[in-house]
Amino acid sequence: MKTLIKLDLDKKPWEQDGLIHNRWHPDLPMVAMVKPDDEFRVECMDWTGGQIGNNDSANDVRDVDLTQVHYLSGPIGVEGAEPGDLMVVDILDVGTLADYQWGFNGLFAKENGGGFLTDHYPEARKSIWDFHGIYTTSRHVPRVKFAGIMHPGLIGCLPSKELLAKWNKREAELIATDPDRVPALALPPNPQSAVMGKLTGDTAKAAAAEAARTVPPRDHGGNCDIKNLTKGSKVYFPVYVKDGGLSMGDLHFSQGDGEITFCGAIEMAGYLDIKVSLIKDGVKKYGISNPIFQPSPLTPTYRDYLIFEGISVDEQGKQHYLDVHVAYRQACLNAIAYLKKFGYSGEQALSILGTAPVEGHISGIVDIPNACATLWLPTEIFDFDLKPNADGPKIYLDGTVDTAKAH
Repeated sequence: MKTLIKLDLDKKPWEQDGLIHNRWHPDLPMVAMVKPDDEFRVECMDWTGGQIGNNDSANDVRDVDLTQVHYLSGPIGVEGAEPGDLMVVDILDVGTLADYQWGFNGLFAKENGGGFLTDHYPEARKSIWDFHGIYTTSRHVPRVKFAGIMHPGLIGCLPSKELLAKWNKREAELIATDPDRVPALALPPNPQSAVMGKLTGDTAKAAAAEAARTVPPRDHGGNCDIKNLTKGSKVYFPVYVKDGGLSMGDLHFSQGDGEITFCGAIEMAGYLDIKVSLIKDGVKKYGISNPIFQPSPLTPTYRDYLIFEGISVDEQGKQHYLDVHVAYRQACLNAIAYLKKFGYSGEQALSILGTAPVEGHISGIVDIPNACATLWLPTEIFDFDLKPNADGPKIYLDGTVDTAKAH
Protein backbone atom coordinates (compact mmCIF):
# COMPACT_ATOMS: atom_id res chain seq x y z
CA MET A 1 0.00 0.00 0.00
CA LYS A 2 1.50 3.33 -1.10
CA THR A 3 1.63 5.98 1.66
CA LEU A 4 0.37 9.09 -0.09
CA ILE A 5 0.54 11.37 2.95
CA LYS A 6 3.21 10.58 5.55
CA LEU A 7 3.50 12.79 8.64
CA ASP A 8 6.22 13.42 11.22
CA LEU A 9 4.30 13.53 14.49
CA ASP A 10 7.32 14.93 16.30
CA LYS A 11 6.68 18.14 14.35
CA LYS A 12 3.85 20.66 14.60
CA PRO A 13 0.92 20.59 12.14
CA TRP A 14 2.20 23.70 10.35
CA GLU A 15 5.60 22.04 9.89
CA GLN A 16 4.24 19.18 7.72
CA ASP A 17 5.24 20.61 4.30
CA GLY A 18 1.73 21.82 3.54
CA LEU A 19 0.12 18.38 3.93
CA ILE A 20 -2.18 19.59 6.73
CA HIS A 21 -5.00 22.12 6.85
CA ASN A 22 -7.54 23.08 9.51
CA ARG A 23 -10.05 25.13 7.55
CA TRP A 24 -12.37 24.42 4.60
CA HIS A 25 -11.81 26.63 1.55
CA PRO A 26 -12.19 26.01 -2.20
CA ASP A 27 -8.78 27.52 -3.04
CA LEU A 28 -6.74 25.00 -1.05
CA PRO A 29 -4.28 23.38 -3.49
CA MET A 30 -4.26 19.61 -3.84
CA VAL A 31 -1.35 18.02 -2.00
CA ALA A 32 -1.45 14.95 -4.27
CA MET A 33 -3.35 13.61 -7.26
CA VAL A 34 -4.63 10.05 -7.70
CA LYS A 35 -6.50 8.22 -10.43
CA PRO A 36 -9.91 6.57 -10.07
CA ASP A 37 -9.55 3.09 -8.51
CA ASP A 38 -6.22 3.97 -6.87
CA GLU A 39 -5.60 2.58 -3.37
CA PHE A 40 -3.36 4.45 -0.92
CA ARG A 41 -2.59 5.18 2.73
CA VAL A 42 -3.07 8.52 4.49
CA GLU A 43 -1.54 9.22 7.90
CA CYS A 44 -3.45 11.51 10.25
CA MET A 45 -2.52 13.28 13.47
CA ASP A 46 -4.99 13.51 16.32
CA TRP A 47 -7.55 16.27 15.88
CA THR A 48 -5.75 18.67 18.29
CA GLY A 49 -2.37 18.29 16.62
CA GLY A 50 -0.71 16.86 19.71
CA GLN A 51 -2.05 19.31 22.29
CA ILE A 52 -3.17 16.48 24.63
CA GLY A 53 -0.62 14.39 26.54
CA ASN A 54 -0.61 10.89 28.00
CA ASN A 55 -0.64 11.97 31.63
CA ASP A 56 -2.92 12.30 34.66
CA SER A 57 -3.77 16.00 34.42
CA ALA A 58 -6.62 17.58 32.48
CA ASN A 59 -4.89 20.96 32.28
CA ASP A 60 -4.25 20.35 28.58
CA VAL A 61 -7.94 19.65 27.94
CA ARG A 62 -8.87 22.77 29.90
CA ASP A 63 -6.39 24.90 27.95
CA VAL A 64 -6.67 23.38 24.48
CA ASP A 65 -6.73 25.98 21.71
CA LEU A 66 -9.85 25.27 19.68
CA THR A 67 -8.94 27.86 17.05
CA GLN A 68 -6.41 25.29 15.82
CA VAL A 69 -8.65 22.29 15.17
CA HIS A 70 -9.33 20.02 13.34
CA TYR A 71 -6.06 19.10 11.65
CA LEU A 72 -6.81 17.28 8.39
CA SER A 73 -4.61 15.44 5.92
CA GLY A 74 -5.18 16.60 2.34
CA PRO A 75 -6.78 17.75 0.17
CA ILE A 76 -6.29 14.91 -2.30
CA GLY A 77 -7.40 15.35 -5.90
CA VAL A 78 -8.92 12.64 -8.09
CA GLU A 79 -8.21 12.96 -11.79
CA GLY A 80 -11.36 13.69 -13.74
CA ALA A 81 -13.46 14.75 -10.74
CA GLU A 82 -15.80 17.63 -11.57
CA PRO A 83 -18.55 19.47 -9.69
CA GLY A 84 -21.70 17.34 -9.71
CA ASP A 85 -19.85 14.03 -9.60
CA LEU A 86 -19.95 11.64 -6.68
CA MET A 87 -16.60 10.65 -5.20
CA VAL A 88 -16.81 7.08 -3.94
CA VAL A 89 -14.48 6.44 -1.01
CA ASP A 90 -13.93 2.88 0.15
CA ILE A 91 -12.40 2.69 3.63
CA LEU A 92 -10.15 -0.35 3.30
CA ASP A 93 -8.52 -0.16 6.72
CA VAL A 94 -8.16 2.08 9.77
CA GLY A 95 -5.25 1.56 12.13
CA THR A 96 -3.08 2.87 14.93
CA LEU A 97 0.54 3.95 14.64
CA ALA A 98 3.24 1.82 16.29
CA ASP A 99 4.53 4.62 18.53
CA TYR A 100 1.06 5.86 19.52
CA GLN A 101 -0.74 2.96 21.17
CA TRP A 102 -2.99 5.20 23.24
CA GLY A 103 -5.73 7.75 22.85
CA PHE A 104 -7.66 10.24 24.93
CA ASN A 105 -11.20 11.24 25.80
CA GLY A 106 -11.98 14.70 27.14
CA LEU A 107 -14.82 16.48 28.86
CA PHE A 108 -14.34 20.06 27.72
CA ALA A 109 -14.84 22.99 30.06
CA LYS A 110 -18.09 24.83 29.44
CA GLU A 111 -16.30 28.06 28.55
CA ASN A 112 -14.15 26.21 26.01
CA GLY A 113 -16.67 24.37 23.86
CA GLY A 114 -18.53 22.42 26.51
CA GLY A 115 -20.37 19.33 25.37
CA PHE A 116 -23.73 17.62 25.26
CA LEU A 117 -24.02 17.56 29.08
CA THR A 118 -21.93 20.64 29.82
CA ASP A 119 -24.46 22.09 32.28
CA HIS A 120 -24.07 18.95 34.40
CA TYR A 121 -20.32 18.46 33.88
CA PRO A 122 -18.86 21.94 33.20
CA GLU A 123 -15.25 21.27 34.25
CA ALA A 124 -12.43 19.83 32.14
CA ARG A 125 -11.72 16.12 32.65
CA LYS A 126 -9.66 13.55 30.77
CA SER A 127 -9.30 9.80 30.49
CA ILE A 128 -6.42 8.02 28.76
CA TRP A 129 -7.14 4.75 26.94
CA ASP A 130 -4.48 2.15 26.12
CA PHE A 131 -4.81 -0.02 23.01
CA HIS A 132 -4.47 -3.80 23.09
CA GLY A 133 -5.06 -4.86 19.50
CA ILE A 134 -8.77 -4.32 18.91
CA TYR A 135 -9.45 -3.76 22.63
CA THR A 136 -9.00 -0.78 24.92
CA THR A 137 -8.82 -0.14 28.68
CA SER A 138 -8.29 2.97 30.78
CA ARG A 139 -6.46 3.56 34.04
CA HIS A 140 -8.97 6.33 34.67
CA VAL A 141 -12.10 4.22 34.13
CA PRO A 142 -11.66 0.82 35.84
CA ARG A 143 -13.39 -2.49 35.18
CA VAL A 144 -14.29 -1.72 31.56
CA LYS A 145 -12.82 -3.30 28.42
CA PHE A 146 -14.30 -3.20 24.94
CA ALA A 147 -13.53 -3.67 21.27
CA GLY A 148 -13.32 -0.43 19.36
CA ILE A 149 -14.71 0.51 15.96
CA MET A 150 -11.85 2.58 14.52
CA HIS A 151 -13.11 5.23 12.11
CA PRO A 152 -12.46 8.74 10.75
CA GLY A 153 -14.58 11.26 12.62
CA LEU A 154 -14.07 13.79 9.84
CA ILE A 155 -13.87 13.26 6.09
CA GLY A 156 -15.22 15.23 3.14
CA CYS A 157 -14.55 17.17 -0.06
CA LEU A 158 -13.74 20.87 -0.44
CA PRO A 159 -16.72 23.25 -0.74
CA SER A 160 -17.28 25.52 -3.71
CA LYS A 161 -17.19 29.30 -3.23
CA GLU A 162 -20.99 29.32 -3.38
CA LEU A 163 -21.34 26.61 -0.75
CA LEU A 164 -18.81 28.29 1.55
CA ALA A 165 -20.73 31.56 1.31
CA LYS A 166 -23.97 29.71 2.15
CA TRP A 167 -22.38 28.16 5.26
CA ASN A 168 -21.02 31.48 6.50
CA LYS A 169 -24.31 33.30 5.94
CA ARG A 170 -26.57 30.83 7.70
CA GLU A 171 -24.21 30.31 10.65
CA ALA A 172 -23.74 34.07 11.11
CA GLU A 173 -27.51 34.47 11.22
CA LEU A 174 -27.71 31.82 13.94
CA ILE A 175 -24.96 33.46 16.01
CA ALA A 176 -26.77 36.81 15.77
CA THR A 177 -29.78 35.39 17.62
CA ASP A 178 -27.66 35.07 20.82
CA PRO A 179 -24.17 36.44 20.18
CA ASP A 180 -22.96 36.22 23.80
CA ARG A 181 -24.02 32.63 24.45
CA VAL A 182 -21.55 30.30 26.23
CA PRO A 183 -20.82 27.92 24.59
CA ALA A 184 -21.27 29.81 21.33
CA LEU A 185 -24.05 28.86 18.92
CA ALA A 186 -21.55 28.43 16.07
CA LEU A 187 -17.94 29.23 15.18
CA PRO A 188 -17.51 31.89 12.49
CA PRO A 189 -14.40 32.19 10.32
CA ASN A 190 -11.33 32.99 12.41
CA PRO A 191 -7.88 33.39 10.83
CA GLN A 192 -6.16 32.85 14.19
CA SER A 193 -4.12 29.61 14.06
CA ALA A 194 -5.39 28.84 10.55
CA VAL A 195 -3.23 26.32 8.68
CA MET A 196 -4.02 26.60 4.99
CA GLY A 197 -2.12 23.70 3.48
CA LYS A 198 0.03 24.78 0.56
CA LEU A 199 -1.43 28.29 0.37
CA THR A 200 1.08 30.94 1.41
CA GLY A 201 1.41 34.68 1.94
CA ASP A 202 -1.42 37.09 1.27
CA THR A 203 -3.40 34.40 -0.57
CA ALA A 204 -3.41 32.24 2.54
CA LYS A 205 -4.38 35.18 4.76
CA ALA A 206 -7.28 36.15 2.50
CA ALA A 207 -8.57 32.58 2.38
CA ALA A 208 -8.22 32.12 6.15
CA ALA A 209 -10.39 35.18 6.77
CA GLU A 210 -13.38 33.54 5.10
CA ALA A 211 -12.61 29.83 5.42
CA ALA A 212 -15.06 27.64 7.35
CA ARG A 213 -14.15 26.08 10.68
CA THR A 214 -14.12 22.30 10.69
CA VAL A 215 -16.15 21.69 13.87
CA PRO A 216 -19.66 20.96 12.55
CA PRO A 217 -20.85 18.48 9.95
CA ARG A 218 -22.21 20.21 6.90
CA ASP A 219 -23.63 19.47 3.44
CA HIS A 220 -20.32 17.99 2.26
CA GLY A 221 -19.94 15.58 5.17
CA GLY A 222 -17.13 16.85 7.36
CA ASN A 223 -17.22 16.20 11.09
CA CYS A 224 -20.07 13.67 11.13
CA ASP A 225 -18.54 11.35 13.78
CA ILE A 226 -20.34 8.24 12.51
CA LYS A 227 -18.88 5.40 14.55
CA ASN A 228 -19.72 2.63 12.06
CA LEU A 229 -17.55 4.01 9.24
CA THR A 230 -14.76 1.56 9.92
CA LYS A 231 -12.84 -0.62 7.47
CA GLY A 232 -15.26 -2.07 4.95
CA SER A 233 -17.34 1.12 4.78
CA LYS A 234 -18.11 3.14 1.67
CA VAL A 235 -19.00 6.83 1.36
CA TYR A 236 -20.46 8.72 -1.61
CA PHE A 237 -19.37 12.37 -1.41
CA PRO A 238 -20.73 15.19 -3.60
CA VAL A 239 -17.95 16.93 -5.54
CA TYR A 240 -18.04 20.76 -5.54
CA VAL A 241 -14.67 21.78 -7.02
CA LYS A 242 -12.41 20.51 -9.79
CA ASP A 243 -10.48 17.42 -8.62
CA GLY A 244 -12.76 17.06 -5.59
CA GLY A 245 -10.30 17.80 -2.79
CA LEU A 246 -10.75 14.94 -0.32
CA SER A 247 -9.49 15.56 3.23
CA MET A 248 -9.69 13.45 6.37
CA GLY A 249 -8.68 13.26 10.01
CA ASP A 250 -10.06 13.20 13.57
CA LEU A 251 -9.47 9.45 13.84
CA HIS A 252 -11.24 7.59 16.64
CA PHE A 253 -10.36 4.24 18.20
CA SER A 254 -13.91 3.93 19.50
CA GLN A 255 -16.96 6.10 20.09
CA GLY A 256 -20.50 5.91 21.38
CA ASP A 257 -23.34 7.24 19.22
CA GLY A 258 -23.58 10.99 19.63
CA GLU A 259 -19.97 11.55 20.76
CA ILE A 260 -21.59 13.17 23.76
CA THR A 261 -18.52 14.49 25.58
CA PHE A 262 -17.63 16.78 22.59
CA CYS A 263 -14.08 15.40 22.66
CA GLY A 264 -16.27 12.41 22.93
CA ALA A 265 -14.50 9.50 21.29
CA ILE A 266 -11.13 7.93 22.01
CA GLU A 267 -9.12 10.35 19.90
CA MET A 268 -5.95 9.06 18.26
CA ALA A 269 -3.31 9.48 15.60
CA GLY A 270 -3.39 6.75 12.96
CA TYR A 271 -3.83 5.91 9.30
CA LEU A 272 -6.55 5.30 6.72
CA ASP A 273 -6.21 3.01 3.72
CA ILE A 274 -8.69 4.09 1.09
CA LYS A 275 -9.72 3.58 -2.50
CA VAL A 276 -11.37 6.30 -4.57
CA SER A 277 -13.55 6.18 -7.68
CA LEU A 278 -16.08 8.43 -9.41
CA ILE A 279 -19.72 8.34 -10.48
CA LYS A 280 -19.96 10.97 -13.17
CA ASP A 281 -22.90 13.37 -12.69
CA GLY A 282 -23.85 11.27 -9.67
CA VAL A 283 -25.33 14.15 -7.67
CA LYS A 284 -28.07 14.71 -10.26
CA LYS A 285 -28.54 11.03 -11.05
CA TYR A 286 -29.30 10.15 -7.43
CA GLY A 287 -30.68 13.44 -6.08
CA ILE A 288 -27.85 13.81 -3.56
CA SER A 289 -27.65 16.83 -1.24
CA ASN A 290 -25.58 15.22 1.55
CA PRO A 291 -23.19 12.27 1.47
CA ILE A 292 -24.51 8.72 1.62
CA PHE A 293 -22.74 6.31 3.97
CA GLN A 294 -22.63 2.54 3.70
CA PRO A 295 -21.52 0.95 6.99
CA SER A 296 -19.04 -1.86 7.35
CA PRO A 297 -20.05 -5.50 7.81
CA LEU A 298 -17.53 -5.51 10.68
CA THR A 299 -18.72 -4.45 14.12
CA PRO A 300 -18.16 -5.63 17.71
CA THR A 301 -20.68 -8.39 18.45
CA TYR A 302 -22.26 -7.25 21.69
CA ARG A 303 -25.64 -8.86 22.19
CA ASP A 304 -26.62 -8.01 25.76
CA TYR A 305 -27.72 -4.43 26.38
CA LEU A 306 -29.43 -2.32 28.99
CA ILE A 307 -31.57 0.22 27.16
CA PHE A 308 -32.16 3.57 28.86
CA GLU A 309 -35.13 5.66 27.74
CA GLY A 310 -35.43 9.42 27.63
CA ILE A 311 -38.40 11.58 26.69
CA SER A 312 -38.64 15.23 25.73
CA VAL A 313 -39.15 16.49 29.27
CA ASP A 314 -36.06 18.28 30.59
CA GLU A 315 -34.34 18.15 33.98
CA GLN A 316 -36.55 20.94 35.33
CA GLY A 317 -39.69 19.07 34.31
CA LYS A 318 -40.45 21.37 31.37
CA GLN A 319 -42.35 19.78 28.51
CA HIS A 320 -40.82 20.08 25.02
CA TYR A 321 -42.54 19.18 21.76
CA LEU A 322 -41.02 16.10 20.09
CA ASP A 323 -37.50 17.34 20.91
CA VAL A 324 -35.05 14.47 20.33
CA HIS A 325 -32.12 16.49 21.65
CA VAL A 326 -33.81 16.77 25.04
CA ALA A 327 -34.93 13.14 24.89
CA TYR A 328 -31.45 11.77 24.16
CA ARG A 329 -29.96 13.94 26.88
CA GLN A 330 -32.41 12.42 29.36
CA ALA A 331 -31.51 8.90 28.20
CA CYS A 332 -27.82 9.69 28.78
CA LEU A 333 -28.49 11.21 32.21
CA ASN A 334 -30.55 8.16 33.18
CA ALA A 335 -27.69 5.85 32.18
CA ILE A 336 -25.19 7.95 34.15
CA ALA A 337 -27.39 7.90 37.25
CA TYR A 338 -27.57 4.11 36.97
CA LEU A 339 -23.79 3.65 36.58
CA LYS A 340 -23.14 5.86 39.62
CA LYS A 341 -24.94 3.27 41.73
CA PHE A 342 -22.02 0.88 41.08
CA GLY A 343 -19.39 3.35 42.24
CA TYR A 344 -18.49 5.25 39.07
CA SER A 345 -18.27 9.02 39.28
CA GLY A 346 -20.51 10.95 36.93
CA GLU A 347 -17.46 11.90 34.87
CA GLN A 348 -16.36 8.26 34.55
CA ALA A 349 -19.86 7.22 33.52
CA LEU A 350 -19.99 10.00 30.94
CA SER A 351 -16.60 8.91 29.59
CA ILE A 352 -17.92 5.36 29.16
CA LEU A 353 -20.94 6.59 27.20
CA GLY A 354 -18.70 8.72 24.98
CA THR A 355 -16.12 6.04 24.21
CA ALA A 356 -17.75 2.61 24.34
CA PRO A 357 -19.77 1.37 21.34
CA VAL A 358 -23.12 2.40 22.83
CA GLU A 359 -25.99 2.80 20.39
CA GLY A 360 -28.29 5.81 20.26
CA HIS A 361 -31.73 5.50 18.69
CA ILE A 362 -34.62 7.81 17.92
CA SER A 363 -37.24 5.33 19.04
CA GLY A 364 -40.37 7.46 18.74
CA ILE A 365 -40.97 10.74 16.92
CA VAL A 366 -44.74 10.85 16.26
CA ASP A 367 -46.55 10.57 19.60
CA ILE A 368 -47.13 14.15 20.71
CA PRO A 369 -45.81 15.74 22.80
CA ASN A 370 -42.97 13.37 23.71
CA ALA A 371 -40.20 12.15 21.47
CA CYS A 372 -38.56 8.99 22.81
CA ALA A 373 -34.82 8.41 22.48
CA THR A 374 -32.92 5.39 23.77
CA LEU A 375 -29.33 4.68 24.70
CA TRP A 376 -28.20 1.05 24.37
CA LEU A 377 -25.37 0.23 26.79
CA PRO A 378 -23.60 -3.12 26.16
CA THR A 379 -23.35 -4.90 29.51
CA GLU A 380 -20.58 -7.24 28.33
CA ILE A 381 -17.98 -4.47 28.44
CA PHE A 382 -18.03 -4.56 32.26
CA ASP A 383 -16.27 -7.22 34.33
CA PHE A 384 -19.21 -7.41 36.74
CA ASP A 385 -22.95 -7.97 36.48
CA LEU A 386 -24.58 -4.65 35.64
CA LYS A 387 -28.16 -5.87 35.36
CA PRO A 388 -30.79 -5.14 38.02
CA ASN A 389 -31.52 -7.84 40.59
CA ALA A 390 -33.45 -8.25 43.84
CA ASP A 391 -30.38 -7.58 46.01
CA GLY A 392 -29.72 -4.16 44.51
CA PRO A 393 -26.49 -2.77 43.00
CA LYS A 394 -23.12 -3.69 44.47
CA ILE A 395 -20.56 -0.90 44.72
CA TYR A 396 -17.44 -2.04 42.84
CA LEU A 397 -15.40 1.18 42.98
CA ASP A 398 -14.38 3.12 46.08
CA GLY A 399 -13.75 6.51 44.48
CA THR A 400 -9.95 6.34 44.66
CA VAL A 401 -9.70 6.27 40.83
CA ASP A 402 -11.34 8.92 38.71
CA THR A 403 -10.90 10.78 35.45
CA ALA A 404 -7.99 13.24 35.42
CA LYS A 405 -8.84 16.75 36.68
CA ALA A 406 -7.44 20.14 35.81
CA HIS A 407 -5.44 21.89 38.54
